[in-house]
Amino acid sequence: MRLYYSETMNPRKACAAARYLNSQVEFVRVDLQAGEHKKAEFLRLNPNGRVPVLQDGDTTLWEANAIMCRLSDEAGGDFWPHDGRQIDVLRWFSWDAQHFTRHAGTLYFENLIKPALGLGAPDTAVVEFATSQFRSAAAVLDAHLARHRYLVGEALTVADFATAVTLPYAGQIHLPLNEFPAIQGWHARLNELPAWREPFPR
Repeated sequence: MRLYYSETMNPRKACAAARYLNSQVEFVRVDLQAGEHKKAEFLRLNPNGRVPVLQDGDTTLWEANAIMCRLSDEAGGDFWPHDGRQIDVLRWFSWDAQHFTRHAGTLYFENLIKPALGLGAPDTAVVEFATSQFRSAAAVLDAHLARHRYLVGEALTVADFATAVTLPYAGQIHLPLNEFPAIQGWHARLNELPAWREPFPR
């Protein structure tokens, strides 16, 4: 299996999952600044022109959450559960995409990606709105994590890696995490995992 990645937000969780599961993958770096993700060879793997992509023989899979689930199945693990918890994982996937990472991702783009690519200063109005919406979502997550060690019960699942993906960038993108102690504690538990701390190949 080959895992195509770049050192950006969404590939981060796929790479972290591969390392956490000790997946037998070959990591293939895609140089976004050189436009490798827009070349015909890569577009045959993912017509969206985005990373990550998992290639397994003649089969390709894109979207980081799906890749994490596939890697878990390949490893025979419980990281992507196949019991009653699976519905709860899907709930957190959906909630995260519509609320938590949706707004944290906007702050990631405005405060980190735009300056890095020379696209101008962060849009103040966009940042203020996204920060407000992030606070609302974070309050929901913080209340949940005050009662649970992880998102789905007391065991780590793909839902945790999916939802926490912006937190390693919190300082750079100005997430107000100091207001949410349960989220901070949860992320500290994730940071105990070498795969989460250092997901990308050296």
